[in-house]
This record gives sequence, structure tokens and C-alpha cells, in this order.
Amino acid sequence: QVQLVESGGGLAQPGGSLRLSCTASGFTSYYANIGWFRQAPGKEREGVSCISRNDRSIYYADFVKGRFTISRDNAKNTVYLQMNTLKPEDTAVYYCATDYFSSTCRLDRAVYTKWGQGTQVTVSS
Repeated sequence: QVQLVESGGGLAQPGGSLRLSCTASGFTSYYANIGWFRQAPGKEREGVSCISRNDRSIYYADFVKGRFTISRDNAKNTVYLQMNTLKPEDTAVYYCATDYFSSTCRLDRAVYTKWGQGTQVTVSS
């Protein structure tokens, strides 16, 4: 059974850091596009970052460029999102998702077919 489980969320101060994990089971994440998305209260779910199958490409939304880094640990079948220099506007539920069909990853939630349950990130002093 294909499953994604996020972890690592919590409370951070402005300027602080958190590392989110997305652990896959039931498939090998290295052969799939993995995306990170977030949804703040009252807002639509938006793409944050993605990593393509075989690590061919990585993309970031403009609002996280230079602050967030996506990476993959194949031995653990896990994709990470390192979030630095956090801002209050980064507060949201963060989701990871998988797209097994596109040739490269995109920050378009419509192409992702399997989602995790989400992990809350709150940035506040």
C-alpha cells in the first residue's frame, strides 16, 4: 500500500529552522516525483518545492528560494525539506505528495495523486 508520512513540524521562532521528513512506504520514492505543499488557514494549497525522479531536477517556489532546501535519502526512502530563516508567513500545514507519471516534477498540486496527512508548522515568537 502506497503511503506517505510527514513528520518534523512544530513551533519555531522567526529566523529559526525546522526539518520536515516525508517517509514513503509501498514504493521506492527515488523513482517518483515528490512535492512539498503547504496550506495556511483560509488559503489554497500551494507548492513549495519538488524533486524529480532520479533527482534530475529540483524546483522551489519564489517565496522559499534561498531559505528552504529539498533533499532525498534513498536508504531511508525519505525526502526532507530543510526550512531555514523561517517567517511567520510560513505558518501552515505542510504536505508531501507523489506524482508517478510526469517526466519531471511540478509545483502543481493537480498532478499529485497520493498525499500524506500533513504536519503543522507554526512560526511565532
